[in-house]
Amino acid sequence: MNRQRIKKQKPRSDDDRGQWANKREYILVLAGDVVGLGNVWRFPYLCYKNGGGAFLVPYGLFAVFTGIPLFLLEISMGQYTQEGFITCWTKLCPLAMGIGFGELMILFCNITYILIEVWALFYLVFSFRSQLPWATCNNTWNTADCLDLQMFNSTNMTTNHTKRTSAAVEFWERRMLGMSGGIEELGSVRWELALCLLVSWVICYFSIWKGVRSTGKAAYFTATFPYLMLLILLIRGLTLPGASEGIYYYLYPDINRLADLEVWIEAGSQILFSYSVTAGVLKVLGSYNDYNNNCYKDCLWICLLNSGTSFVAGFVVFSVLGFMAHKQGVSVDTVTDSGPGLAFIAYPQATALMPLPQFWTVCFFLMLMLLTVDSHFIAVESIFTSVSDLFPTLLRAPVNHKIFVLISCISFFLLHLTLVTEGGIYMYQLIEYYGATRVCMNIVALTECLALGWIFGADKLSNIIEDMTGHRPSVFFKLCWKFVVPLLSLMSVVLYLVDYQHLKINDYVYPDWAYALGWTMTFSSVVMVPLWAAGLMCFTPGTFRQRLSVLCRPAEDPAWQRRKMLEETTTDELILAERT
Repeated sequence: MNRQRIKKQKPRSDDDRGQWANKREYILVLAGDVVGLGNVWRFPYLCYKNGGGAFLVPYGLFAVFTGIPLFLLEISMGQYTQEGFITCWTKLCPLAMGIGFGELMILFCNITYILIEVWALFYLVFSFRSQLPWATCNNTWNTADCLDLQMFNSTNMTTNHTKRTSAAVEFWERRMLGMSGGIEELGSVRWELALCLLVSWVICYFSIWKGVRSTGKAAYFTATFPYLMLLILLIRGLTLPGASEGIYYYLYPDINRLADLEVWIEAGSQILFSYSVTAGVLKVLGSYNDYNNNCYKDCLWICLLNSGTSFVAGFVVFSVLGFMAHKQGVSVDTVTDSGPGLAFIAYPQATALMPLPQFWTVCFFLMLMLLTVDSHFIAVESIFTSVSDLFPTLLRAPVNHKIFVLISCISFFLLHLTLVTEGGIYMYQLIEYYGATRVCMNIVALTECLALGWIFGADKLSNIIEDMTGHRPSVFFKLCWKFVVPLLSLMSVVLYLVDYQHLKINDYVYPDWAYALGWTMTFSSVVMVPLWAAGLMCFTPGTFRQRLSVLCRPAEDPAWQRRKMLEETTTDELILAERT
């Protein structure tokens, strides 16, 4: 009985901050966060581009030596401190609190991925038409150079030395985006996209307005339904003619590519992006757990689910691309693409060539939309949680929290209207390319491991995880936190800077001020770490050595020490304390 009462003791009441209703909701939200767009449109293309099956070697090694150790590190940080990704550092290493503000800047850039949700919703609405508009050239927005999908092949691509474009490309560029000449010409707001943007933010608001309670309930649908769609599309894809050729292109191993350093860098970046580490979200999700939750086991299963989903998604994508190449009489490499080109041009083209095209198109865009929905509202919830933990008295009250969430969602909606203008695609690509690059992610990973592995102490962190879960992490994790992850992260940053190339869209080159804006976004997260450390050193009283000593140790006694003190307290003393 004494143990049972002790387990209920918490640094603060559940009513103040909230907690997951049950373990199932936590797992669903966690899975919804890490399984997203990177699994469907980034991993398959990277695998094909970087040696097919051979790419799985560096991918697997980075998953083991970088992804899983960082995943465990961040989840355990949140669960131990019961704080968001900013204030959690006060209980670990206050000097490194700038890492939390750096993650905040990364998340601000990441939530622009709501634009993918907007595009998917737009395509989903048009998928219910009797004739898919991206399949023919009989529309008002089509040009004289447009080619119907039935005629779109390598021999018809050029006529009289004029390059032809497919109906799918013209629907993407002319009907939905209404692309202007560049970022200098933002133009007018596309009202249909603005309406889809409004719907997306309304969905986000009602998914998080009550905190983790509503987030957990929303995940029952948003985290599970995409898997049903993925299964349906997988079965259909594998039964299509030409599917085997597409899968061959996807998995055929080119061992020689393993000698290319860029392949290894791409694998490491994909792990950081796909596992959702270095963005602060995992810390927030872990912070709503019970102190004794087995985050060690959760980490291994969720990482396995993430990589497994990426691998299966490759079969879904390339079986359909193989079918498309078979129908058009071209090789698979002529129809492959990455990012928006894969999801909104290549894949819709392929589904339009199938029997019952509307059904398969609806399945695909519904899956794509839901994959984006949960990643979006989880990221926004992480921001609100961390800001609320900074100002608990003001923002943690239920009414104040709902008002804060509503005002923030309206502000984000108004800000994101720039992304649904005629030049919005140029703004989106700039934010995606510079706002959350591998430079930002790797510097966060580097500083995080230095702060916890060396300053706070990898041994102390292992003690905490053992106290929470009952299982002591392998010495392998300690070696990764102290040596492997910092070294690989530093190498990745250096190689990125050496091989840096300016962003381009087709033949469009951004103006110099746009590149300056992009690098400003990059450094906005990077400089937070040294700037915040310098500020704390300036405003903390004492000599330099005294200030450094104070800022390098937790501001509060570790939770596992508090628990040991509680275990030594008698039941009568606990009852008396509660009455007091």
